[in-house]
Amino acid sequence: MSEHKAIVEWAKPSPEFLKGRYSREHTWSFDGGARVLASASPSVVPVPLSNPAGVDPEEGFIASLSSCHMLTFLDLARRKGFAVEHYRDEAVGHMAKNAEGAMWVSEVILNPQITYTGDKRPTPAEEEELHYATHKVCFISNSVKTDVKVASHT
Repeated sequence: MSEHKAIVEWAKPSPEFLKGRYSREHTWSFDGGARVLASASPSVVPVPLSNPAGVDPEEGFIASLSSCHMLTFLDLARRKGFAVEHYRDEAVGHMAKNAEGAMWVSEVILNPQITYTGDKRPTPAEEEELHYATHKVCFISNSVKTDVKVASHT
């Protein structure tokens, strides 16, 4: 099996740290060299303690689910002979309180818009079946308890 790593680093010393007045801005670094500005969501921690330009963990989680679904879908579509030309997903995550009152990302709705090229195009039923199969083998969706749905476009 494979191993995947990320480095999450924060270093913003503040004399107000113990009072909760410190920057939530930090970085995510990955083995390929990508470095991403991250922060708490401004909906959780107000600006200027959070940075709206940074990716917050909730957005990262939603993007991870969407990205895994897309990569898996592209491979399954290719195997079925459907040539995908363009794939865009405007995924949306919803926060809720669980039974214990803790906040969590309870649902992610994927909204893929897919353009095909070539003579062989999937019917709406075939595309729905591809999304279903994709969800069943996507590594990330198999790793979470969040309800992940694909919006119907028919």
